[in-house]
Parts: sequence; C-alpha cells; structure tokens
Amino acid sequence: MITVVGNLDMIVSIRINPKFHTPVYVFLSHLSFVDFCYSTIVAPKLLENLVVGDRTISFTGCIMQFFLARIFAIAETFMLAVMAYDRFVAVCNPLLYTVVMSQKLWASSAGGPYAWGIVTSVTLTYFLLALSFCGSAIINNFVCEHSVVVSVSCSDPYISQVLCFVIAIFNEVSSLVIILTTYIFIFITVIKMPSDGGCRKAFSTCASHLTAITIFHGTVLFLYCVPHSKTSWLIVRVGSVFYTVVIPMLNPLIYKDVKEQRCEGDCQKVNELHNTVLKIDLFLERICFMMLYIVQCP
Repeated sequence: MITVVGNLDMIVSIRINPKFHTPVYVFLSHLSFVDFCYSTIVAPKLLENLVVGDRTISFTGCIMQFFLARIFAIAETFMLAVMAYDRFVAVCNPLLYTVVMSQKLWASSAGGPYAWGIVTSVTLTYFLLALSFCGSAIINNFVCEHSVVVSVSCSDPYISQVLCFVIAIFNEVSSLVIILTTYIFIFITVIKMPSDGGCRKAFSTCASHLTAITIFHGTVLFLYCVPHSKTSWLIVRVGSVFYTVVIPMLNPLIYKDVKEQRCEGDCQKVNELHNTVLKIDLFLERICFMMLYIVQCP
C-alpha cells in the first residue's frame, strides 16, 4: 500500500507542478512509475499467499508475471543509468545543462529503457515458451524468476539459460559501467570545487541517486551471486521480496528532497497527497509479515 501511494504521490506531484518539469524530475517520475508497475505485478500474489496461504502460481500466471516483471526490472536498471548521466551533466557542465539535456534527448533517454525492456522480455519469454513442460502446471513460488520456470521444464533449457545469462550480464555490466564512469567524473569535478558550499550542493544533488543505485544493484548482485546450498532458497526468496516490494517502497522515501522542495509551494493537492503518504507509514509493519512468510515457506 505504501509502495503504491508513495510512488503515485511522486508521479502526480511532479506532473501537476510546472516547477518540476525538468529532466531530473521527469526521470524521477519515470522511476516511480516503473517501481509502481513492478510492485503491482508481484505484490498482489505475495499478499494473496500471506492471506490465503496458497504458495503456488499457475504456469500461465507465472509466464505473464515473468514477461511484465522483466520489462520493468530492466527498465529500472537503465533508468538509474540515465539518471546518473543526467547528474553528470548537471554537476560537470551546469552552464550547458539545458542545452545538452534538450527535450528531445531526455524524452528519448526516458523511452529507451522501456523499449529495451520490452525487446529483452519478449526474447526471454519466447525462448521459455519454446521449452517443453510436463507434469503439474502449478509452480511453488510467488516470484517467477527464469530459473523457477526452467526448473519445471522437461526439455534441455541450455539455450534459454545461456541467453538469460548473457542478457543479464550485459544489462548489469553496461548499466554499472555508465553509472561508475559518470560518478568518477562527478567525483573529480567535486574535489576540484574551491568552495565547500559547491561541494555540499553537488553531494546533495547525487546522494539520493547514489543511495537508490547502491540498494538496487547491491540487492541484484547479492541475489544472483548466492552460492547453491541447502539454505540458498531462503536467501533467494528474501532477496526477491526485497527488490520486488521493499525497494519500490524505499525509493519515494530516498528521494524525499523532492517532497521537501515541493512543500515550499502553495499547491494544496500536493500537500494533501504528501500527508496521505505520512499517514500510511504505519503499513511498514507489513514488511515484517512478509519476512515471516518467507521464513515459514517450505
């Protein structure tokens, strides 16, 4: 609930306030949209499992969840990279920011992650459906990762697994290279700044984004680098809950500077939305129930 309201609050607030119709806030609204879509794809099944106790998902439902979730997961990966480039231009070339980040450039930069997410998701889903499946059409999980679907296949999944591995490596490495390269230049620029005020301003500009990157990519790397063991299923499920539910919930809180700045305005609708988000902070306790569910799963 807090994920949905928090991200919708961010999207609506940016859209209705002309002051935030700049590239950095447009990218932030797209990040919130991706988080909103991703969490609403996975979270309903998780909540159903918590309430009903049915910890399975149909094969058809699993494929649909996989297809849609891949689109927005990959879109978020590259949206964070696009935001890193935006911060690079803002810090290293502030006088040319409006020239470099033209409307055409930031519009194509915002649409690129969605396009690549769709292409990648269609490719992975096609090769999954090319496999043969036998036995029960029920999958004992609530998050349909590639490995979960492959585990119920009767045919050789080698091509599909290699393709998934190559795409995953490409996405993670390319996005991290963009992020690390831009922040290396940002760091060099910041340490050359003569005034402490300039350094603090540059740091505050990048701090929220760096926090989001660390949490997202740290979780993904941890999840896919888990060694196979008797307890790896527990780690994978906890990690899955974290990056499908917790991260989309945390991003609106991480980018709280947007809320603080917009509270300076006189827009009554924005203030009402902000107050709504504060009231539903009590729903954070649901995370405890989610973790309890994961531990109790057979």
